[in-house]
Amino acid sequence: MNPPKFKIPSYLKALAILTLIIIIVFILIIGRSILIPLFLAGFIAVLLTPVTEWLESKKFSRIISTFFALFSSLLLIVGFIAFVVTQVASFTKDLKDVGGKLNSNLRDVDDFLKSNFKLETGIGNGIDQEYIIDMLQSNSSSISEFVLGTLGSLAGVVLLPVFIFFFLLYRDHLTKFIVKIYAENDQENIRKEIKNLRRLVQNYIIGMVKVMAILAVMNTAVLLGLGIKHAIFFAVFAAVLNIIPYLGPFLGAILPTLYAFLTMDSLFYPIGVVVAFQIIQLIESNFLTPKIVGSNVNLNAFITFIGLLIGASIWGVIGMILIIPTLAVLRKIFELSESSKPYAFLLGEEIDDEKDD
Repeated sequence: MNPPKFKIPSYLKALAILTLIIIIVFILIIGRSILIPLFLAGFIAVLLTPVTEWLESKKFSRIISTFFALFSSLLLIVGFIAFVVTQVASFTKDLKDVGGKLNSNLRDVDDFLKSNFKLETGIGNGIDQEYIIDMLQSNSSSISEFVLGTLGSLAGVVLLPVFIFFFLLYRDHLTKFIVKIYAENDQENIRKEIKNLRRLVQNYIIGMVKVMAILAVMNTAVLLGLGIKHAIFFAVFAAVLNIIPYLGPFLGAILPTLYAFLTMDSLFYPIGVVVAFQIIQLIESNFLTPKIVGSNVNLNAFITFIGLLIGASIWGVIGMILIIPTLAVLRKIFELSESSKPYAFLLGEEIDDEKDD
């Protein structure tokens, strides 16, 4: 006669899961200086894997192909950082009379409210010009520190290429490790799922890069048409922020709108920026992203929103960027085991057949 199996009470299971979540969040906060470059390196390494595989097919050694792929990616990253720093440094040259223009715009707004709505706001009296210049100059310098801040520390900048190199060099070893974790399953099927997982991440990143490139061109055309200085920088900045769902397009439109409001002679320009960016956002959300990115992520909207809040609270802006592909990877990993498939269902969208049931 078999002994009765001990069944863990549901409240203890819930308590264990809650405790595990608290421990994971604690580790993510404490180890952010190492984990942020580690996560970034993982996604960049997945993106660079096809490059190294192609070089290896041409009889290059793995070390040489890894160095070449890493060096090429670092050139792109350094070039982008140099572009950002150069553009931000030139902002201070355009802020000499920003206080006077701001007060002029405030008077226009005050006159409009008085004549149309009989509202007395007092903003037409203006504000201290020197205070505005000092504030903008100090804040503009903080933007140039954004890239370093996203990596957590200077150590993150150093560790990022090191992690990328080792991820590319030991990618087969890591694949075998995952296969051994799921040793009870069909190993060939697990290898296939790992390849599908790599392809999912690659398609998502490449799709987002394509969308950002198209948005950058559209934003540049609009800003140049309105005569806004630094149009290319504002366009690229807004396009990059678009990778953050929901909040990214709004954040990307704030900077060029404020700049147009502070430096142009008419309210037509900031209003034109807002309207144009809204139209571009409608095109992106209804046509570009569904057609180019498609259903590579397949996360439901509620999980995406909660993930953004958690990512922002733990790692800031970079956490909001990394959380979406990370959740997509977790969903695929959960699908590898029968015991964890309910969690994959929780993260993903419900398919039509399940809705009908």
